[in-house]
Amino acid sequence: MSLRDYIGTKALSLCMAGIAGLYLILVLCFCGIPRSLLLILLLSGVLVAAVCTAVGWRRTDRRLRMLKSRLDALPEKYLIGETLDRPRDALELEYYLLMQEISRSAIGAVEQARADKQDYCDYVERWVHEIKTPLTACSLILANGAEPAKLRRELRRADNLTETILTYAKLRTAEKDTQISLADLRAVCHQAVREEMELLIAADISVFLDGAASVYTDPKLLVFLLKQLLINCAKYCPGCQIRMGLVEGCLTFEDNGPGIPAQELNRVTERGFTGTAGRSHGQSTGMGLYIVSELCEKLNIDLQIASEELRFTRFTLRFPA
Repeated sequence: MSLRDYIGTKALSLCMAGIAGLYLILVLCFCGIPRSLLLILLLSGVLVAAVCTAVGWRRTDRRLRMLKSRLDALPEKYLIGETLDRPRDALELEYYLLMQEISRSAIGAVEQARADKQDYCDYVERWVHEIKTPLTACSLILANGAEPAKLRRELRRADNLTETILTYAKLRTAEKDTQISLADLRAVCHQAVREEMELLIAADISVFLDGAASVYTDPKLLVFLLKQLLINCAKYCPGCQIRMGLVEGCLTFEDNGPGIPAQELNRVTERGFTGTAGRSHGQSTGMGLYIVSELCEKLNIDLQIASEELRFTRFTLRFPA
């Protein structure tokens, strides 16, 4: 900091001190104090003010240089708040505490961003391994005469995996892509089943649809959400029956598959959690139900999951009015 800049920051204090000094000189003048003594007092006051200003500037400049050197030495600049010395001045202490809070908030945000990045990289790595399965199957089918039905089924699996990772990548900005409108739940369910027909037929899964209802939601995202549930059934519950019940403001999705163990029920929507079924399946990303729960949160849908081993798994989606 230059001396001129420092004087600028102390301008008000110096002006007030000057006015007070002049007022004191005038009072002493009216009291009959000799002019020579007044002149000495005036010069002494100016000298003291100049010395105090110079000393204050040198101390401030030295502190700022020290802070800049510390900042330059830090690999992560946001850690500067953790390196500051605790001041004794009451005002500086308030600034110090604010800086500490800002620094710790920045540290938390950086750590969260790093964790999210690592989770995303881990998911991409798992996704790459999983998508190899349908691609390898396509190569084998083509090498053995290319049965159209089998080829379409494997291509659908690859397309589902691609759509899933794209949706996951856009979860942070889902609000920008959301388009809420009045949606026919029956039509949405039909579309989801139609798009996954090859997988459902190959897994010998029957789907029953009961009721009708209309809700305000994003039809495109809701179709994707239901497709994730259908894909999970095709993957983990071959030969099961699925019943989708529609009433005003609510959709239930229930299968009579093996169910979810009670100790895993509260964790199935965690990012990357595969569970017993996922581990036995081999290559599972553990992201399907996590994305479902995230989309429900974005769409303000209340998601409830109930299950009983060897009997059923039920997903209940309650839509906002």
